[in-house]
Amino acid sequence: MKIISSIDELRDQLRGQLRTAFVPTMGNLHEGHLSLMRLARRHGDPVVASIFVNRLQFGPNEDFDKYPRTFHADVEKLEKEGVYVLFAPTEKDMYPEPQQYRVQPPDDLGNILEGEFRPGFFTGVTTVVLKLFSCVQPRVAVFGKKDYQQLMIVRNMARQFALPTEIIAADTWRAEDGLALSSRNSYLSPEERAEAPTLYRLLNEVAEQVRQQGQQPDVFTLEREAMARLAARGWKPDYIAIRKRADLQPPSAGDLAQGAPLVVLAAAKLGITRLIDNLDI
Repeated sequence: MKIISSIDELRDQLRGQLRTAFVPTMGNLHEGHLSLMRLARRHGDPVVASIFVNRLQFGPNEDFDKYPRTFHADVEKLEKEGVYVLFAPTEKDMYPEPQQYRVQPPDDLGNILEGEFRPGFFTGVTTVVLKLFSCVQPRVAVFGKKDYQQLMIVRNMARQFALPTEIIAADTWRAEDGLALSSRNSYLSPEERAEAPTLYRLLNEVAEQVRQQGQQPDVFTLEREAMARLAARGWKPDYIAIRKRADLQPPSAGDLAQGAPLVVLAAAKLGITRLIDNLDI
């Protein structure tokens, strides 16, 4: 596996490759990330991964400096997966001058849910993803469904900019007890780790209640009650939201009556760790 930090060197290495499959990451790789590499291999060749902790998507009070960095262990894992190139730029490589041009997602998707609680997050994400796509020029790129809203925003961006990159969605990789794998899970204490699967269990219960209530579920009450149940267990929930899969907007009575596909999404803090998850209904 070749490890490259320079954009020019990366382009030289990949020149002439027409089927590149790309997996962008921020490192601290776990089995969920490695499953993305395997899925990428099924859709293209060679497989290129990136590791870059993108400052633009972190708020002023978030964990940029503390975000777990495990580069040497990550390299070993990627080598075992047969990754062809690891693009590991420094901040100077990615942003040799202040990044004044940025990609702004539309308010009705970028400023709701995660965007409401992490202002500027999706602007940082879309800006770095577009720049990474420009560097790698992949035919396909793989993103996990755990970051459901991010996946939707990146897919819409690729379509609206007519990028020659197909966005492939990968199912969320979970531990045996249901917890969605995340680099931030390493922040959890043993007691918090035992409690963390509650979030996924609650999403399953909400989804089942929606199904049981048929064509007119009481969405607001289900959301409010689920938030209260989490809070009663010591969590600090940001949101539990039942939304349309098509655009992540709240479903109208007409949407519900017509059986619009739904998803339930959640974000909550357990101790110092903010966990997100979602489940199609």
